[in-house]
Amino acid sequence: MARNLAQKLIESHLHSGSLEPGSPIELKIDQTLAQDATGTMVMLEFESLGLPRVKTEVSAQYVDHNLLQTDFKNADDHLFLRSACRKFGVWYSRPGNGVSHPVHMSCFGIPGKTLLGSDSHTCAAGSMGMLAIGAGGLQVALAMAGTPFALTMPKVMGVKLEGELPSWVSAKDIILEMLRRHTVKGGVNKVIEYYGPGLDKLTAMDRHVIANMGQELGATASVFPADSAVKAFLRQQQRESDFVELQADGGASYDEQETIDLSKLEPLIACPSSPDKVVPVREVAGQPIYQSYIGSSANPGLRDFVIPARMVEGRLVDDAVSFDINPTSRQLLEEISRSGDLGKLLEAGARLHQTGCNGCIGMGQAPASGRISLRTVPRNFPGRSGTREDQVYLCSPETATISALKGEITDPRDMDMDYPDFSEPDELSDMRPLLLAPQEIPTEVELVKGPNIEPLPDFEGLPRTLTGPILLKTGDNVSTDEILPAGSDILPLRSNIPEISRYAFCRLDEQFYDRAMQLNGDCFVVGGENYGQGSSREHAAIAPRYLGVRCVIAKSMARIHRRNLINFGILPLLFDNPGDYDQLEQDAELELDNPVGQLEPGKPVELKIVSANKTLSLRHDLSPAEIKTLGHGGLINETREEHPDIDR
Repeated sequence: MARNLAQKLIESHLHSGSLEPGSPIELKIDQTLAQDATGTMVMLEFESLGLPRVKTEVSAQYVDHNLLQTDFKNADDHLFLRSACRKFGVWYSRPGNGVSHPVHMSCFGIPGKTLLGSDSHTCAAGSMGMLAIGAGGLQVALAMAGTPFALTMPKVMGVKLEGELPSWVSAKDIILEMLRRHTVKGGVNKVIEYYGPGLDKLTAMDRHVIANMGQELGATASVFPADSAVKAFLRQQQRESDFVELQADGGASYDEQETIDLSKLEPLIACPSSPDKVVPVREVAGQPIYQSYIGSSANPGLRDFVIPARMVEGRLVDDAVSFDINPTSRQLLEEISRSGDLGKLLEAGARLHQTGCNGCIGMGQAPASGRISLRTVPRNFPGRSGTREDQVYLCSPETATISALKGEITDPRDMDMDYPDFSEPDELSDMRPLLLAPQEIPTEVELVKGPNIEPLPDFEGLPRTLTGPILLKTGDNVSTDEILPAGSDILPLRSNIPEISRYAFCRLDEQFYDRAMQLNGDCFVVGGENYGQGSSREHAAIAPRYLGVRCVIAKSMARIHRRNLINFGILPLLFDNPGDYDQLEQDAELELDNPVGQLEPGKPVELKIVSANKTLSLRHDLSPAEIKTLGHGGLINETREEHPDIDR
């Protein structure tokens, strides 16, 4: 039977299960990725398993989020991560090397391999024929221990690309077109596979832009073939020997089918405050801007900096605009320095920032109150920039650059010059010597734990009868940025659960922490559609669990967050009738009798609304394995008790 590429990648790593969409499967994981904002927890979780060393082919830890050193916290975490990498056999990428996704692609990406990362944008590596999936840190820690990764077999959406992009339209406009068509929920429980003649003019880094923001569609992964473009990329990285050609079989079919004629695309922009609020740039042109931001994992390629440099050559950006340049790796910064393109940006008035995620995750570069910020980043969820009432638009580097020159949102087709020429260089500097390699012969290493690093809390299982109030009711599309925000005040607390829990739900309810502490008992949270979209941050599950949240009831949930809830013993339930959402009001008293015992496949879950003296019928989509995890009170407890086969 002819297989599409996603099926071939899954089948070649299938530990258990079948390729039938919706069925439970387990995958062998070849590589793992962690970044510092999630990696401290990954390393603490790996330590808690009692294992001496990772069992993957490659595991890598990057420092790219928590780069601001305004006090001791981030610096202490970096020392802890370095020591953990030395102890457990993990590659360590020091601060300043760059954003995890393009650096991993440059140093370790190999077509045909599986990659599991504790960052939701790990899916970017699908640009080079990998099956790359974002997950919660605990599942990444278990993959490092050699255990398979469990998920539901996704459908495969085939997206055929035809034609060629016009001038002033680039890869960012392709993924924005996908978001315009399908919204932030359109890729849930799907792998999106791109193919067709339109790929011929898209480089590996162009594809990275598209694969990276597949997460904003809610997709499990995005997949591209490993073809001549990927071979050229690996040759450029001095790793051509790692190339493996991978294509879908002739005659392969897809569960869903889509076609995009690239020649008909125009410059697009996502308006505040969701990646799917996409319109043509011309529809919002003329609005004055405060900031224009180039860089991030969503536009990390050399061309994403060189094209802007050549657009601004001999010109000055508007004096009211902060033109922020965020190089994505040392390799890229070295190259634009040698080529003179960095000088063109600086001479035009650009502000140069260190290589890393920076403002994308709210670590500096927050825009002025009520002013527009154009960014080439992947997300514009409310407040993510660090400014509470922000106005962040997502766009291509071309749109960001011309708008910086004009001082207002401008369609790049209005640029008074021909589209700049750009060709990828044949070879770039090898980044691997900048990373600290694992010790070939393990030696005794003491973990360096500063005062900000606290042990993981121990969580007990669900009680025989779960009672408590609805402590918070939310609307649709609540992101993990709103459940547990990022930013320069909060991110440094990632290794300190008691302290970071003070910020749980603070964007939605500033009194949530105080009310939870006053309750000092079990409680519920109610959500709308697509609850928990966005980042993979498991702190958005751990902090609520620490504060007593034992059950979340929603219309639907994002894949990664749903699994993180299970991992830390929070029961995820769904409305059987979406209209029942209106029957549950904040502060209502609920009772769930025998919560684990009620979780039978296909059977409803009965919830008592004590304060209204009525019963509501809910449903669940939990697998037997997930029910078992909840019975143990979470995945750490289950692993300790149920997996003696892991060598400790």
